[in-house]
Amino acid sequence: MERLTGLRWNAALRSCFPILTWLPRYNLTWLKMDVIAGLTVGLTAVPQALAYAEVAGLPVQYGLYSAFMGCFVYCIFGTSKDITLGPTAIMSLLCSAYVDGDPVFAVVLTLLCGVIQTGMALLRLGFLLDFISYPVIKGFTCAAAVTIGFGQVKNILGLKEIPQQFFLQVYYTFHKIPEARVGDVILGLCCLFFLITMTLMKNSLGSAEEEAPLLIRSARKLVWSFATIRNALVVIAATAVAYSSEVTGHHFFSLTGKTAKGLPPFKAPPLSETVANGTVITFSDIAKDLGGGLAVIPLMGVLESIAIAKAFGSKNNYRIDANQELFAIGLTNIMGSFVSAYPVTGSFGRTAVNSQTGVSTPAGGIVTGVIVLLSLAFLMPLFFFIPKASLAAVIICAVSPMMDFRVPVQLWRVKRLDLLPFLVTFLVSFWEVQYGIVGGVVVSALMLLHIMARPKVKVSDHGVAVLELDSGLNFPVTEHLSRLVYTYALHASPPRCLVLDCSHVSSIDFTVVHELTELLKQFQLTGLSLIFTGLKPSVLKVLLTADLPAFRHTDGVDEALQLLTGVTHYDQPL
Repeated sequence: MERLTGLRWNAALRSCFPILTWLPRYNLTWLKMDVIAGLTVGLTAVPQALAYAEVAGLPVQYGLYSAFMGCFVYCIFGTSKDITLGPTAIMSLLCSAYVDGDPVFAVVLTLLCGVIQTGMALLRLGFLLDFISYPVIKGFTCAAAVTIGFGQVKNILGLKEIPQQFFLQVYYTFHKIPEARVGDVILGLCCLFFLITMTLMKNSLGSAEEEAPLLIRSARKLVWSFATIRNALVVIAATAVAYSSEVTGHHFFSLTGKTAKGLPPFKAPPLSETVANGTVITFSDIAKDLGGGLAVIPLMGVLESIAIAKAFGSKNNYRIDANQELFAIGLTNIMGSFVSAYPVTGSFGRTAVNSQTGVSTPAGGIVTGVIVLLSLAFLMPLFFFIPKASLAAVIICAVSPMMDFRVPVQLWRVKRLDLLPFLVTFLVSFWEVQYGIVGGVVVSALMLLHIMARPKVKVSDHGVAVLELDSGLNFPVTEHLSRLVYTYALHASPPRCLVLDCSHVSSIDFTVVHELTELLKQFQLTGLSLIFTGLKPSVLKVLLTADLPAFRHTDGVDEALQLLTGVTHYDQPL
């Protein structure tokens, strides 16, 4: 008994702290692979974090503040060896819609997102994510990619004072093209060309045959390594060019500008803010201003991360615990708020790099976190000289794979009605991102409710009407069922008996039971019979408990037909 109790405690500890499942078996081979992967991801994470802070409308250092806490927390509480938590394009876009460039609002949003996500994990409310359908997710990601990508065109062109709203952004970007700075345009296009070329080279090397001489394989591996850290290379090269220009007195490029030096202080997140005119914005006022963001951002963050974890778990043959993932993300955001981070989630691009470089355990994230911390500690003064055009090129290339316009074609082929939530989400997201998600979810919910309220019913006739239901009997279907019964039995010419085939019905509620009681009374008054067939034990128990008048049931349709007419087949449709 004591041994059994000990095993249960051990299993509970492993469930709460997944690090205990792999740490006792950790070895030098795993360490080597984790260090290589961590370094590679770190060199990818630093320039991306700087760039995504720009998308969020925050100073660039906030991207780095958000990029390291998840590396350490997830190592202890995460269940995927591949996932890397940090700022992403989608979360940055969502944050920009709610924080309006205010770091205090961003930090409070991070804290509240973490509390909500952790609460969902403890209450096991992860099932709520199931109500966000695939067409909604793809519609949102495609729209987000277009919005984020086009939002960086202004930095490629070196334009100033461009509004954030998408349609105004498009208008003013084209309107101000004559004001474009030649230095930013040339540098931005060169960075884009380099990034696209390196991406294509990496993809071609990934599909190359392994059967090759050692020298060729070594060259391919070297090129692949450089292609993997292409973001870091392009930012370093662009910064060097910009620095050379500045020290010689030529101001050809729009630079990132002044950044805070050193590591962020570890302190309790601010719960109020005093603005320039002395007005104090209280915590409740901040929470009210964040509004719908407190629902949209936590859900989208969890959805994005769990989807990535499941994809790489399936690819690399391991399982993840979705509820534990939810807890890890929530705790990361809570802890991140103590170092001035904005909300984070799993990054598909960095997770792919992590997986491709052969990471063995979540400990690879520790190396990535150290790289980010070292950058904050020693490199912040140099970030002043990073050209905005180079960061814009990094963002455009990072979000371009999200624009998967094969999805509408696939939806058209499989189920055309699914195009509706996709298009609603995609189009409305250009107005306001959060409204796009809400609109898509509402449309998907209405489609789901319609299926529940109007299930398919097979109707056949052999002197007796037979209705074969294909789903549960719940209250939305009551009116539809009653209309069918009256149409094909009670109000038919002549009125006829009815067999209700419930072999596919697994649930029933009080509203339906009440309606069935009324229908049975009507059959009694007209001298006709209503027989239920194929009732599952749980449904039969409910109907027997309800004490329905003149309630009759059989095991199968043939038996019911024999009782009523002697006919044993009912394959003739009405």
